[in-house]
Amino acid sequence: MSYDERLAERVREVASELDPSATEKAMFGGLCFLRRGKMFVGIVGDQLMVRVGRDAYEAALMEPHVREMDFTGKPMRGYVYVEPAALRRDDRLRDWIARGLAEARQLAKG
Repeated sequence: MSYDERLAERVREVASELDPSATEKAMFGGLCFLRRGKMFVGIVGDQLMVRVGRDAYEAALMEPHVREMDFTGKPMRGYVYVEPAALRRDDRLRDWIARGLAEARQLAKG
């Protein structure tokens, strides 16, 4: 599966501003961004995959244009897909990336 190159460029720009140590890797048939080996966001097709964590999962699903990540056919608690309609504004994309990074930082502490 390919991924939206324009969205990838936008994510690259924001991710590098928020955490210069962020890296990227081809995964899940798309592109993933990692912090110290922990994925925090990814792109599959034209959707942003965000690691929100189990505690924030239900609240994230209540937001417009967000759905459970069911990459394997089974929902993956703690991860959501954010559809393009929710990413048109740069501040919204930045918010989702920051949320993913916050979760990756929490994982590094534990």
